[in-house]
Amino acid sequence: MKADLIATRQAIQSGTTNPQAVAEACLDVAQSSACVHVFMQLTPDQLKNTASMAQIAQSPLAGLAVSIKDLFDIQGQVTKAGSVVLESQPAATSDCPAVARLRAAGAGLIGRTNMVEFAFSGVGVNPHYGTPAAWDALSDQAVGAPSQAYAPGGSSSGAAVSVATGAAFIGLGSDTGGSIRVPAALNGIVGFKNTARLVPTQGAVPLSTTLDTVCAMTRTVRDTILAHEILSGRKVPKGQRALSGYRLAVVSSVMQDGMDAAVTQAFAHSLKILRQAGARIDTLDLSELHEIAPMMSTGGFSPAESFAWHRHRVASDGQRYDPRVVQRILRGCGMTAHEYMDLVSARQHWIRRVESALVGYDAVLSPTTPITAPKINDVAPGAERDTEFFRLNGLLLRNTSVVNTLDGCGISLPCHAPGTLPVGLMAWHAAMHDDTLLQLSLLLEPLLQKH
Repeated sequence: MKADLIATRQAIQSGTTNPQAVAEACLDVAQSSACVHVFMQLTPDQLKNTASMAQIAQSPLAGLAVSIKDLFDIQGQVTKAGSVVLESQPAATSDCPAVARLRAAGAGLIGRTNMVEFAFSGVGVNPHYGTPAAWDALSDQAVGAPSQAYAPGGSSSGAAVSVATGAAFIGLGSDTGGSIRVPAALNGIVGFKNTARLVPTQGAVPLSTTLDTVCAMTRTVRDTILAHEILSGRKVPKGQRALSGYRLAVVSSVMQDGMDAAVTQAFAHSLKILRQAGARIDTLDLSELHEIAPMMSTGGFSPAESFAWHRHRVASDGQRYDPRVVQRILRGCGMTAHEYMDLVSARQHWIRRVESALVGYDAVLSPTTPITAPKINDVAPGAERDTEFFRLNGLLLRNTSVVNTLDGCGISLPCHAPGTLPVGLMAWHAAMHDDTLLQLSLLLEPLLQKH
């Protein structure tokens, strides 16, 4: 894996490299075949100008490359959200809070990254601007030959590949049902979904105002902590406990259902390694997970809330949407007011019961996704592939969406062996357990990399 942000910043501070050289190297990657369909818009001048500023080495991000998902407002740029429907909208008049915080911390903005249209899928396919191929950051190579490329995961597809290839050190994205953790898992990098309330969502095109979370992907946990501190405007305290001081759980149902062979092997081996290192891991029968599907039977939050935002555009311009995306949006038009209010109430009661079941545990461990990345050709746009697309989309988002339903936090860590398809291990918990998860992840990361 390429050097992370903190190591690169240290090299700048020691004089062994400089921000300008690092910026040029990142731009070389961004303009290479590794990043086909990754960027909606490159901004080399912004990156170079930031890198050339005096005293940049003293800022948290040292002028190093950060990519921005096409969901977020950047002053002077049009926010298209991966769609052609918004391409004629006026440019943003100001940075959204997340971008402003990154810029104030010294980020060099390398460009806007491709994404699933309006963030409504976990697969990563975009029929308008192309689909980036997954890239395994652990081995620094593409996942599959060009003709057999694998899907990057979504919806923050380009953001993940920009980090995995080395074009960016931080990929700003969003997570409504897994849009940070799924692509992180499929590209062999770290993806952290913080508790939603910790980072402002203003200036981002919404999918679900209930579930949307602004967060980021990086190459290492220590970079993730730095990115989270900047985005949330708060410090993560240093952990004091050894691994044996944490009480962990593995859920026996739902989260491990339907795992493919690669995920089964990687997850089992990861648990073995952690136990050998002293981790205390219990098996937990969290039967409440079986209640999610019935609770969401009327459609869930994302279709209803996205339809409220899109209804006028769909009426006038619906034929220009990705057919798979508009199909999911239109599901929200049938939800009645009382069904929506019942869903809000049911979720609140469900969260309280799950939080009670998790009392005494520091984190739950599960596979981030039960399957490895599908091949792009198997999920490419086309009605003849829709059934398979929606089946795989449901599998990819199943585990991660549990955490969003819980209003919780979760982090995906690469746990696959070299030469195998990327697999993520997810550590998660309820709301405001972010610091514990990050402290724990610093201990888990080197153990998982022993694969």
